[in-house]
Amino acid sequence: MLTETTTRVLEPADLGAALAVLESAPVENAFVTARVQLAGLDPWRLGGEMWGWYTEGRLRSLCYSGANLVPICATPQAVRAFADRARRTGRRCSSIVGPAEATTELWRLLEPSWGPARDIRANQPLMVAEEPSATVEPDPLVRRVRKDEMETIMPACVAMFTEEVGVSPLANDGGLLYQARVAELVGSGRSFARIEDGRVVFKAEIGAATRQACQIQGVWVAPEHRGKGLSETGMAAVLRYALADVAPVVSLYVNDYNTPARAAYRRVGFRETGAFMSVLF
Repeated sequence: MLTETTTRVLEPADLGAALAVLESAPVENAFVTARVQLAGLDPWRLGGEMWGWYTEGRLRSLCYSGANLVPICATPQAVRAFADRARRTGRRCSSIVGPAEATTELWRLLEPSWGPARDIRANQPLMVAEEPSATVEPDPLVRRVRKDEMETIMPACVAMFTEEVGVSPLANDGGLLYQARVAELVGSGRSFARIEDGRVVFKAEIGAATRQACQIQGVWVAPEHRGKGLSETGMAAVLRYALADVAPVVSLYVNDYNTPARAAYRRVGFRETGAFMSVLF
């Protein structure tokens, strides 16, 4: 048993302890929890390492180190330990993302060696809903995307990603990994869209799902249809599907400067409960 304050890479045998930490904050941790529940802690299957912070022999905090660096239930001591390990291994991620307080401190410690960042989004409100919208009628034309509609949904997914992140998901490998991720969401019934005349008008995905909570991502309205309220009615429809079929709590996070989106989500019934931060490289 570990009796001193320390950090180490977790192994498959640590799965139960890791899930206990993750499930202590089911909404904040939905993305990583979903990955761990599916893949366990084997780095090859997980797509990265899970670092654990122990104090008095007990696992207290985690940090996922893969395509993203994600502090999880991280105490100030744990953040310092994770930053030390990240400096030693070097930057292998495309972003740092997580609860704002821990991520702010992690970036403060890493910026001298990892900076500069391409973009910093210091305040991304975390919003949750536990009931279908009481004020916005769901769009009856929003439905699950079928497996034979991949060619229809992909251009909208690429456009959303490029607008949101600032780079194309097709840049590095021609989009193979991104296309596989979209196919995974479509295949699992977690991709939703309103499609008219073979073109996507509105889309969104449930990007992460656990028994306790799920997270909506990739909300997008075709430019020519913006300003018509389709984001509200579309989100009301996705929220209804998510609560009925996936989890009792539905979450999302949004950039603080995206005032129209925040207002639309509030009208649908989402409320702000915290904040995330993202550092993009």
